[in-house]
Amino acid sequence: MKILALTAGAANMYCGSCLRDNALAAELKRQGHDVILLPIYTPTLTDEPNVSDAHVFFGGISVYLEQHSALFRKTPWILDRIWDSRWALKLASKRNIPVNPKLLGEMTVSMLRGEDGFQGKEIRKLTAWLRLEARDALAPDVVTLPNSLLIGLARPIREAVNRPVCCTLQGEDLFLSQLPESYRSQSLDLIRANLDQIDGFVAVSEFYAEYMCRYLGIPERKMQVAQLGINLEGYTPREGTAGGGFRVGYFARVAPEKGLHVLAESYLLLRRRGELPECTLEVAGYLAPEHREYLRGVERTIAAAGFAAEFRYRGVLDRAQKLEFLASLDVLSVPGTYDEPKGIFLLEALASGVPVVQPRRGAFPEILRRTGGGLLVEPNDPSALAEGILTLYRDRDHARELGRRGAQGVREHYGVERMAARVLEVYRGVANPPVHA
Repeated sequence: MKILALTAGAANMYCGSCLRDNALAAELKRQGHDVILLPIYTPTLTDEPNVSDAHVFFGGISVYLEQHSALFRKTPWILDRIWDSRWALKLASKRNIPVNPKLLGEMTVSMLRGEDGFQGKEIRKLTAWLRLEARDALAPDVVTLPNSLLIGLARPIREAVNRPVCCTLQGEDLFLSQLPESYRSQSLDLIRANLDQIDGFVAVSEFYAEYMCRYLGIPERKMQVAQLGINLEGYTPREGTAGGGFRVGYFARVAPEKGLHVLAESYLLLRRRGELPECTLEVAGYLAPEHREYLRGVERTIAAAGFAAEFRYRGVLDRAQKLEFLASLDVLSVPGTYDEPKGIFLLEALASGVPVVQPRRGAFPEILRRTGGGLLVEPNDPSALAEGILTLYRDRDHARELGRRGAQGVREHYGVERMAARVLEVYRGVANPPVHA
């Protein structure tokens, strides 16, 4: 197939959606399909070989300037190349600019308005490029959007290439929920108004497919599920415990909704009761500028309890560091306070043979149902989470068995090859719909 896949760059953050989009594109390319992975906003950052195109559309600098000044909505395209260049975008990405949904309401609405928004010039750039590609006989069989926040691009893309448009759903409801009410309502109205422009929606979990049908009013006939998959190269299931004490791990973006504070409270409950001796709380993941105080608050709480030496924040990890970090853990928990639709961190831990303890919400139950690699506990309940961790500490044989099952289960159900096969099935169905008599 010929596939044009848009992916939304997240500047200097390892973003789960970017990792998923890149892994999928790389696997499809490996299988011989013609795939263009086209970044939007910024170049993408991945911890695997990056297969995205060098051209970045809707450059973050241009989008920002056009949002705030009418002058830049009329500047010549040749002049825009200065701030649309890859080096300029990479330079801007290195700055610690907070990316806070509460500050991005106006821009979100503008992007969803498509050609009627302030970024109309950027749409014209994209469609001009698409028409050129189509003229050169490189028209794709299908075009895919990385999330529903870009649904305003569907109609102009369809008109430019006259081909079906799919939309992946992989966690945008969290962003929408954090917008101020007026912008959230406008955004939802605009997304719903454009549902007819999408030929098929692809959710990354069964949970999210059902949730987004209700949340956005997507007809069930348009909804398909393509479970997440990860590139398993380099993941070696460990045998036995990590050694050197009991290591409780957290590997995700450091933000309140990911629940590090819940894990810290659970850890302190166990330490204060003396039920988890010789242990550490190991943390790694991207820390946005606006969440630095959140991390400092967690650190202060642990220090005030007298356990400062047991808390370690490792920062952002590349792939080699990630594999080493996960292999060093005895248990992993990312007790999110919202309904997480993906959980790539869960698949990565399980692939390493590390058992997990997760809240019973979002996509976590279906992942653990398929893999058998961990325990589910009540959400937002530090005591329940503490008991789950304590269970694995006390019964190391059970923990090892969960780790073994998890490693096997990920390889059976969540490899990138399986994800690619399912996505291709969906795309082929959309590109060649059955003819009804």
